[in-house]
Amino acid sequence: MTEQAYDRWDGNGDGAGSGDGITDVSGIRVGHARVAGAGALSGTTVVLAPEGGAVAAVDVRGGGPGTRETDALDPRNVVQRIDALVLTGGSAYGLEAAAGVMAWLEERHRGVRVGPRPEHVVPVVPAACVFDLGRGGDFAARPTAATGRAAVEAAAESGDHARVPAGAVGAGTGAVVGGLRGGVGTASVRLPSGITVGALVVVNAVGSAVDPATGLLYGSLFGGAPPVPPTAGVREAAARRLARARAASSAPPLNTTLAVVATDAVLTRAQARKVAGTAHDGIARAIRPVHLMNDGDTVFALATGARELPSGPGPLALNEVLAAGADLVTRAIVRAVRAAPGGLRGPGGDFPSYGELYGEPYGESGGGPDGEPDRER
Repeated sequence: MTEQAYDRWDGNGDGAGSGDGITDVSGIRVGHARVAGAGALSGTTVVLAPEGGAVAAVDVRGGGPGTRETDALDPRNVVQRIDALVLTGGSAYGLEAAAGVMAWLEERHRGVRVGPRPEHVVPVVPAACVFDLGRGGDFAARPTAATGRAAVEAAAESGDHARVPAGAVGAGTGAVVGGLRGGVGTASVRLPSGITVGALVVVNAVGSAVDPATGLLYGSLFGGAPPVPPTAGVREAAARRLARARAASSAPPLNTTLAVVATDAVLTRAQARKVAGTAHDGIARAIRPVHLMNDGDTVFALATGARELPSGPGPLALNEVLAAGADLVTRAIVRAVRAAPGGLRGPGGDFPSYGELYGEPYGESGGGPDGEPDRER
């Protein structure tokens, strides 16, 4: 199935939303929180599962990952379901945000039961981080447990099927991709079987999302009508602007792209692991190169178990979920880059946005290739 066949999410007739985002999977909620203060350019995003949790899995392929509690998701281990995932900035320091989510869940008696009383729980909160240290100028401005708590509270308060803010929000606040500003993106689809699949990404990669020969986003070439490349003049001006930005930046090439693929299908833990692994193909279509030693590329999968897979094709019934997950990750990456606000120029580096370099209709933030970016404070 091509992306063109399901480019517009049309709802499923049972009260689900149509926001073309991961929250179109019933019960999945997303919340963002940003680190406050001058010199801060980081944040946390929480994906909250419905009451009772969700089957979860992870696949890590980057050479420099920063994660927490991912071993608990191995199908050989005891944890069956989880209640939340944390995506965070701040490199390994930012993994502290998961502690705030864990405390919030404990207060609500959500987690793995370890005793006879309802409050005897241990919430398992897998987390993964991106490198954005110093992007706002202050190396010490990074997420804490309070940031994680703010993000999970925002998720809980958002309501079912709430639209997910994209761009420089949450864990994508200080994200960059190939020298351009990155961020958060999301997409979803209802498959012919009635199963819903959604994806959310945090795009923060060493590799580039832009084909230098055409100025098009790599991911825009998959599905739908081929986009029209920007003119040679726009491409040349963009290349000059990006070269100046890279020359002026002292930021280390330490990054990571994170993704969550969620579905309302009934999946075993092994099947969820396969979904997470195949979704890495979606990253590889949209960013080049990927999975480098200075990336920590990590994909999580969540299955809420509301709909059975089709029974006819046996184990091959999973294929439509696998294909959709990879396609949606590609589309979410394109949306994240296009949603990035006017470029950032400050003590942490010079990172123009895609829209600033190429303008409409190629980006969503407008501006010209030689325009001055917005300044974040």
